[in-house]
Amino acid sequence: MFRKQLVAGLGMLTLLFACTTNPFTGKKTLALVPNSQILPMAFQQYDQFLSENKVVTGTADAVMVKKVGQKIATAAERWLNANGYAGYLKDYKWEYNLVQDKAVNAWCMPGGKIVFYTGILPIANGERGVAAIMGHEVAHALANHGQQRMSAGQLQTIGAVAGDVALSNDPENRQIFNQAYGIGTNVGVMLPFSRGHETEADRIGLTIMAIAGYDPTEAVQLWRRMKASADGNAPPEFFSTHPSNDSRISNLQKWIPEAKTEAKKYGVTTFN
Repeated sequence: MFRKQLVAGLGMLTLLFACTTNPFTGKKTLALVPNSQILPMAFQQYDQFLSENKVVTGTADAVMVKKVGQKIATAAERWLNANGYAGYLKDYKWEYNLVQDKAVNAWCMPGGKIVFYTGILPIANGERGVAAIMGHEVAHALANHGQQRMSAGQLQTIGAVAGDVALSNDPENRQIFNQAYGIGTNVGVMLPFSRGHETEADRIGLTIMAIAGYDPTEAVQLWRRMKASADGNAPPEFFSTHPSNDSRISNLQKWIPEAKTEAKKYGVTTFN
């Protein structure tokens, strides 16, 4: 009994003292692992990835990716400074690289380390599409989604350990618990958590690309092209880490007026 109470008490203390505020949403978010630990690891992994893959340099596409990345990061910093978060990006080390790979993908590590694969450029269909993707990826870094995912993973592990401790004298039910817990937390918690991050990044990214001077309506066109390229092969949303293309398109259409209104505060009334 004491062990159960101890595990529960430690879990409550962890949640109580390990939260931070997302400046873009105002929500309290998990921060069990501090950025002082996450960022050095991310930077090291990014450098290792670049050393093991073919980085495209000197081409028009590579120059465009860097140019768009810098404009999006500058727009993010303008928003943060204007909303009382000056210095929020002090530990970020922005980097934007194009990598030769057929995968239709782009990603951002904590601290602003971004990779675009050449395979996504045809769907981006130019600078505005790259800006829509870049805004989304930068938003992941700004909202500390990597930190939240690591924290959620730790809580998932704590829950599994707590169950093992509570059922240590009941091997049969402990096995049942472990199987049910793994499926239940993945489908019922971790996947919705990931989809929530994607939706959050869509909304933040839309605003940032508008502040950077890019027409936010391009994000809708991007996801229409993405949907067409998927050719009906996407998994059901319930079992996916990402919202469905239709959900994203619908949400982005609703948020476009909000993004344009926000951009006007920074003197942006026409878009590239």
